[in-house]
Amino acid sequence: MPLLAIEGLSACYGRLKVLQDVSIDVEKGGVVALIGPSGSGKSTLLRALVGLTKPTSGLVRFGDETIRYDSAASLRAARRRMSIVFQQYNLFQNMTVLRNVTVAPVMVQRRARATVEAEARDVLAKVGLAGKHAAYPDQLSGGQQQRVAIARALMLRPDLLLLDEVTAALDPELVGEVLDTIRTLAAGGMTMIVVSHEMGFVREVADTVVMMDGGKVIEAGTPAELFDHPKTERAGAFMAKVRRP
Repeated sequence: MPLLAIEGLSACYGRLKVLQDVSIDVEKGGVVALIGPSGSGKSTLLRALVGLTKPTSGLVRFGDETIRYDSAASLRAARRRMSIVFQQYNLFQNMTVLRNVTVAPVMVQRRARATVEAEARDVLAKVGLAGKHAAYPDQLSGGQQQRVAIARALMLRPDLLLLDEVTAALDPELVGEVLDTIRTLAAGGMTMIVVSHEMGFVREVADTVVMMDGGKVIEAGTPAELFDHPKTERAGAFMAKVRRP
């Protein structure tokens, strides 16, 4: 049984269908990469999973539980198992790094502050930010701020981490340090759904690659299948463009 099973998920913005009958399985410890042109529904799918965009049909099963998006209690339970990181860091500028990554576990999850802070130092070290706990966001580079955002998500102890184009807002020289953090998480067995335009990175870390276009899944398979031997004409055309030097 997959950790997460998405079955026939659809969603609309007004009359516009932004997700159309999307079905994807995510295995525990696996990395699923969502690729495709801008506006293809990749980010919308992540937002739908956490209820920021309400699905209009289909279902999502998290283990043995079906998420009921019309139920506040069911959605809260699902959000306790998923953490999402967006393009923008959304850090509290008046809080230190340590405070940014501990505020939710202490205030929302009601965990003991001393225990949370000790755990936070370990998590910050894992994302390459040991010694930065007392810094404020404006003292950090964009890549460091994004890694703080990832650490904040990890502090919620998610079963599934959703990463929505987390390098898109970074200068090119800062992209590598964030991708290295994601590589470390993948090697450690973190289950992830990653939206990315970094095709070399996707090919390296993903177990499954899903190409989307027009709110639909066009093709899914291993990196070798999608990049080297796409089965659909649309996927072939997309891959031909992204492989251009």
